[in-house]
Amino acid sequence: MYSFGSGVLIGTRTDVPNATPVNFGLVQEVTIDESATVKELYGQFQRPVAIARGTIKTTGKAKAAQISGLAFASLYYGVTPVAGQLMTAFGEAAAVPSASTYTRTVANAAGFVDDLGVLNAATGLPFVKVASAPAAGQYSVAAGTYTFAAADAGKAVLITYTYTLAGSGQRFTVTNQLLGTTPTFACQFYTTFQGQAVNVRFANCTSSKLGFSTKLEDFVMPEFDFSVFADASGNVATWSFGDAA
Repeated sequence: MYSFGSGVLIGTRTDVPNATPVNFGLVQEVTIDESATVKELYGQFQRPVAIARGTIKTTGKAKAAQISGLAFASLYYGVTPVAGQLMTAFGEAAAVPSASTYTRTVANAAGFVDDLGVLNAATGLPFVKVASAPAAGQYSVAAGTYTFAAADAGKAVLITYTYTLAGSGQRFTVTNQLLGTTPTFACQFYTTFQGQAVNVRFANCTSSKLGFSTKLEDFVMPEFDFSVFADASGNVATWSFGDAA
């Protein structure tokens, strides 16, 4: 038989009841490696007279083209996402009022979280943040309201900040957990070509690495590395080949 394409990879937590299966998302590559240690027994000749295999290590790697917060949270960190996003408003255009009180409230002040800086739109130079009573070229901020100096009245500015958006998306917080905390999941791989299918089910896995990198003029493709181990019944993997139904 032949196989073509990257296939589909789905993980389901095995350490929590009634876990939701998670598609890794438009996988571009899936690599499965089996490596075993061997011990050779030699006599007086150059070649071994016996070889015994010791431990076997099974590892996998998946490169996905879809960013899945559920996959990150559940399969790697072992946490549950909650509704709502932490958003970034980058370079929100505003103008310092021409008269007192020289304050400007950002568009998303209701969910304001953190200030990330103010630029002079004309020069590109940053304003300096102070606690209160800003002088020329300075600003202060409280609850999404930015205060400027009278000397900067009328100037165009670009404000960057973060805010919460409760109506859409998901978020999760990563905490410093105790050593030994290990989210585990079963992993199902499937691919089909010309009416023939390959299915591989790994009984228990844990992710050893999560990679997230960006590149100019390219898509972000998160990478998951995982290691495979036996379940309570001693099962490690099931390989299946044949005609697709």
